[in-house]
Amino acid sequence: MAVTATLTLITGADKGIGFETAMALAKLGQHVLLGSRHQDQGQQAVDKIRQAGYDAELVILDVTKQSDIDRAKARIDEKYGYLDVLINNAGIALDNHENAETLSTNVIRAEFDVNFFGTVSMIQAFIPLLKKSKSAKIINVSSNMGSLGLASDPNSRFYHVSSLGYQSSKVAVNFATITFAKELKDTHITVNSVNPGWTATSFGGRDVSQPVPQGMQSVHQGAQQIIKLASDPTNELNGTFTENEGTLPW
Repeated sequence: MAVTATLTLITGADKGIGFETAMALAKLGQHVLLGSRHQDQGQQAVDKIRQAGYDAELVILDVTKQSDIDRAKARIDEKYGYLDVLINNAGIALDNHENAETLSTNVIRAEFDVNFFGTVSMIQAFIPLLKKSKSAKIINVSSNMGSLGLASDPNSRFYHVSSLGYQSSKVAVNFATITFAKELKDTHITVNSVNPGWTATSFGGRDVSQPVPQGMQSVHQGAQQIIKLASDPTNELNGTFTENEGTLPW
């Protein structure tokens, strides 16, 4: 099946920033492949986009399951034969700022399974399809909490934050961004990390129906830099770590 629109796959896209990104990119004319672990929840998200008059389809995808990744790749390859944009949005935070001296390594492993290994597995699987695009992008949703520069700066608000599992998994995501950006620099594939910021979603551990507290932002704001990169026709940025306000230190 041939599509003339940009073909974009987003993981963890049935809610929060992932869904906001999916809806926005669909409105911009992209054909969105909405990744979700859950059939019902994922289909509801797809239906909302279609009811708004835009293109989307569901891809059942748990990034911790290689079988899901392989199945999704095979389906997209058979139906389209290429991919233009891969947005690695799926992520979890489980450690609840527990002290590093007592935090279970099982919790840390679970965070790495989704945030880092899931991201790397997706990139490795879909590079062949991205290479078949005329201009392709890999966008890794990271976090300012994964900035070593901010975490080690006594003047930064992140200096006193302790979330070993989540933070170190996002540091690893950033290193994956650097590595793949260098390896693919002579291709038409760019690789970048984006910090959405502390956003009012269920991921942030709060009731999103309540007013946004000070220091947090809306889902719309959190998705803006991802949307900007995913829709940039120049596709010039490569190996960067950015947010709405600009560039972040690694």
